[in-house]
Amino acid sequence: MSDDIDVRAWLQERGTDTVKHPGGTLYKHLCRVSDRLADLGHGPQVQAAGLTHAAYGTDGFDLALLFWQERDELRGLVGEEAEELVFLYGSCDRDRSWRRLAETGEVTNRFTGAVTSLKGDQLTVFVDLTAVNELDVIAKDPSILARNRKSFTELFTAWAKVASEPVSKEMRLAL
Repeated sequence: MSDDIDVRAWLQERGTDTVKHPGGTLYKHLCRVSDRLADLGHGPQVQAAGLTHAAYGTDGFDLALLFWQERDELRGLVGEEAEELVFLYGSCDRDRSWRRLAETGEVTNRFTGAVTSLKGDQLTVFVDLTAVNELDVIAKDPSILARNRKSFTELFTAWAKVASEPVSKEMRLAL
């Protein structure tokens, strides 16, 4: 596993500092998500996942930094635990997963259709990463929250049951 400096250099080599994203660039967004996860009490593996969460693209941001079939490259960079979380996040079919996530713990893979069941800490970490990503986006572009307030209110209210206490508090404050 590489250190944070190597991961950030890898992200810049992949052009993330030239990709527009709410609040500036994709690179800045990735760094903010990682930093916020740290501030909210998550350890190095979750922070590394936050820093690279868009590596395979996402259901809401289609640009991939590498193909999901090339998981070994990211695994070597951030470690197995972080890469597993990045893959879960990037492969999540939001329409089929998010609304009932807190109730079922099920994440449907948008690439394969497979369903992964999360329990306990796995679910909390996934929800925390997902929520922190959304919190950063709406903080940098409040019009997204204004246009989607009902959806975010429903999601964040449901997710608060399985999120960590610090992330639950952040979700409440954002609304």
